[in-house]
Amino acid sequence: MRKISYLGLLLAVCGATHAYADYDDAKFMREVGRGLDLISAETTIPVVVDEAPGELGAEVYEFAGAVSDPDTQMFIPASMYMRIGGGLNLGFATDKALFQDKEYESSGSYTTQIGLGWNLSSYVRTEIDLQNTFFKFSDLDKHSATYNTIGGMLYFDFARRYVQTGDVTYRRTFVPYMGIGAAVGLYEFQGADGANGVVIAAPRATLGFNIMLTDLFGIDIAYQYQMMIGDGFGWNVRNGGVDNISNIMASIRMNF
Repeated sequence: MRKISYLGLLLAVCGATHAYADYDDAKFMREVGRGLDLISAETTIPVVVDEAPGELGAEVYEFAGAVSDPDTQMFIPASMYMRIGGGLNLGFATDKALFQDKEYESSGSYTTQIGLGWNLSSYVRTEIDLQNTFFKFSDLDKHSATYNTIGGMLYFDFARRYVQTGDVTYRRTFVPYMGIGAAVGLYEFQGADGANGVVIAAPRATLGFNIMLTDLFGIDIAYQYQMMIGDGFGWNVRNGGVDNISNIMASIRMNF
């Protein structure tokens, strides 16, 4: 009787071992995969939309005392800008116009400007602009001249316009700069025998500074020098010549 019991126990153990052996790796992987599919189908992960990107980060920095300067902001620096402004001609730094073998100094002359620029980096930018210059001359009331040019400039800022540390960007308020470029256009000296035709300003150079009032608006003040290559400067003048023109320019720069 005892032998029969031992035999039954042995058969039961063998059957259980055989059943476990049938539960192979492939079956295990299939069941795990089905379980993961069920979890994925029944579980919804909420998507949280940050309605004010960067604001939480700003509060953290402010709480830690790392941000106290109003020029430290959470913003993405603009890649383009537009400039609108004008300037006054410096008569003492501009060549005199010739009329009937007598020279006359520029007086009450001015320039208007509109430009479109691209920020290539935090130090370098380029710009295309249109300038219109109206010349008047002392002791020559009935004579005037106009210049209309389109030019290209490459500007170099002497200080990084923005400094980025992590998600905090520091915007500088005051940035000095210089620029070099050239322009081409038409000019006309109103009146008989005036020097009219094509003029090339090469080089055109500027030296100035920018003051940012906000992230988007700033003021530029600059000295602009142009070496004008054309048909003289005045009336009854020889064909061909080089004349130096200087202006003090002021403009509003709008980033976007």
